[in-house]
Amino acid sequence: MKGAVEMDRHAEQQEISFSFYYRGSLSSCNYACPYCPFSKTVDSRETLQRDRQQLERFVGWVREQEREGHRLSIFFNPYGEGLVHGWYRRAMIELSHLPHIDKVAIQTNLSVKLDWTAELDRSKAAFWATYHPGQTSEEFFVRQGMQLYEQGIAFSAGVVGLREAFPAIRSLRARLPENVYLWINAFKDRPAYYQPEEIAELQRIDPYFEYNLRDYDSLGQSCLAGQNVFYVQGNGMVKRCYQDKRVLGNIYRRSLREISGIRPCGMKICGCYIGYIHMPDQPFADIYGQRILERIPADYALSGSRG
Repeated sequence: MKGAVEMDRHAEQQEISFSFYYRGSLSSCNYACPYCPFSKTVDSRETLQRDRQQLERFVGWVREQEREGHRLSIFFNPYGEGLVHGWYRRAMIELSHLPHIDKVAIQTNLSVKLDWTAELDRSKAAFWATYHPGQTSEEFFVRQGMQLYEQGIAFSAGVVGLREAFPAIRSLRARLPENVYLWINAFKDRPAYYQPEEIAELQRIDPYFEYNLRDYDSLGQSCLAGQNVFYVQGNGMVKRCYQDKRVLGNIYRRSLREISGIRPCGMKICGCYIGYIHMPDQPFADIYGQRILERIPADYALSGSRG
C-alpha cells in the first residue's frame, strides 16, 4: 500500500508539458498590408498600457508554473507587431532563461533592431518571420534574418502567397540559406485561386505548401487543443483555439490540470497552420518535430541543408 501511495505521489509530481498561444490587447501594426485588418488600427495609450500589464501578469504566472511541475512552450501571436514594444522583447528574454520553459517564439515582421536578441537563450528562442513585400525591402528583411542565422537563433521565414508576390517569393528563396525554411501561406480568400502550374512552382519552393493549401474536416476530430495546447487572452481566459469561441476557464483562477481535457474539435473545418498542426491524426508532429510552433520542418532543423 505504501508503495502504491508513493507511486501516485510521484505521478502527481511528474512534469507535464503544455503549449500556449498568447494574444493580449495589442491590435496595431507598424505595417499597412492591404490583406490584413490589423494594419488599419491604431492602439490608444490606454490600450498599450493594458497590453503591457497583461503580458507582465502572464509572465509572472508562467514563472509560478515551475512549482506546479509544468513545462511550457510559449508562442506570442498578437494582432499586430509585438516586438516594436519593449515589454515583448523583455518577456522573450526572461522566458527563454527560465528552466521550465522549452520554447519561446513570436510571430513578427522583423522590423525592429535585433541587438537585444544577444540576451536570449538561443537554444529556446525562435522567430516566425513574415516578409511583406511593399512594406519593407527584401534587402532589409534578409539582413535581419541573417543576423538571427549568424547568432544561431532558429527562425522560419514566409510570405503570403498572393500572385503579385511570386517574384518576391522566388527572390527570397534564392537569397536565404538553404537550411532556412521558406513557407508560403496559401491565399484562400478566393476559391480556386491558383492554377495547377502555380501550385507546382510554389510546391517546389515550399515542399509543405500542399498541406497549407487545403482545409481540414475537423468537426468531432481529435485535437490537442484544449488538452495540452491552449489559446490564452490577455485577461487570462483560455479557449481551445483561436477559432473556437468556447471558454475553458481562466489561468488566473483555475489550475492547468483543471482546465485541461480531451476535447474533439467543434469547428467544421480548420485551415490555418496554428490550428491543424495540433490534429494528431495528421502528419505534422512527424514533419515538424520539436520545431512545430515556429514552423520549421524537422529535415531543415536537423539536416543543416536541403538537397
